[in-house]
Amino acid sequence: MTTSTLAEHAERTVPPLSPSGRRRLGSRRPGRIRAKLAKIPLNLAVVFILVITVYPLIWLLLSSFKTNDEFVNGSVFALPETLNWQNYIDAWTTGNMGQYLSNSVLAVFPALALIILLGTAAGFALEVMVWKGRNGVLLAFLVGIMVPGQMILLPLFTVYFQTGLSGSLWPLIITYTGIGLPLTTFMMATFFRSIPREVFEASTLDGASIIRSFFTIGFPMVRNGIFTIALVQFFFIWNDLLIALTFTNSSALRTIQVGLLNFTGEYGATQYGPLFAAICINVFGTLVIYLALNQRVMKGLTAGSVKG
Repeated sequence: MTTSTLAEHAERTVPPLSPSGRRRLGSRRPGRIRAKLAKIPLNLAVVFILVITVYPLIWLLLSSFKTNDEFVNGSVFALPETLNWQNYIDAWTTGNMGQYLSNSVLAVFPALALIILLGTAAGFALEVMVWKGRNGVLLAFLVGIMVPGQMILLPLFTVYFQTGLSGSLWPLIITYTGIGLPLTTFMMATFFRSIPREVFEASTLDGASIIRSFFTIGFPMVRNGIFTIALVQFFFIWNDLLIALTFTNSSALRTIQVGLLNFTGEYGATQYGPLFAAICINVFGTLVIYLALNQRVMKGLTAGSVKG
């Protein structure tokens, strides 16, 4: 069969489009074009948000490799001439970043553990257990959320000084725990509200005590919410400057944020290269933690919104 024969056969077997079919086919193309054009502003907005979010991190990372002469004599947006890793060494040794990081860990993680344990237990008691006066206690926690932290700094400083706790990290641990408990308790009560009561009733019928029900049933079932609250409280405590600056009365007790505030070199001159390197250690360390727990945070944000 020749090519001309095949073409004639195709013309006979394939019916031509009707006028209405041609109109429908022609009308689809402008609709698709309009849909693509309508997405252009949204795509541009996404690109713009991505640029203003990612570019400062890239600029911060590249600036950490510059020398002090490049900061003083060069452009702010210029690329570093070489990868000066000495800035990170100076930030860790001369800048005492190792000690500041250790102080932050010793102050943040004990406070975070107390916040999660006490806040989760309080949320369980307020939402799952039935006892007289629990609504008033929950209201007291809500009032605690509305109290500005700046109002309690001076009274707390006086109390810590009179009790001999000044000169240690205990003021930071106690203050962080007290400030973080109201919000944690309220949020954990919301997460416990989404768990069916029949689960705890069944455990009680099986002979489990209230403490066992909390640790073996309630605590695991709200683990996504715990990860969410823990991450939120971690960033709040880790990035705190005001409380740490108020209660640390010596350079040996400075946390990483207070250390960055006082990051100076010889004769009080600011060493920009080591300073940017120290900021990178702080920023990218917390960024890695967030990216590692991002999915659990998303699950935790939606866990308390579904009943049953």
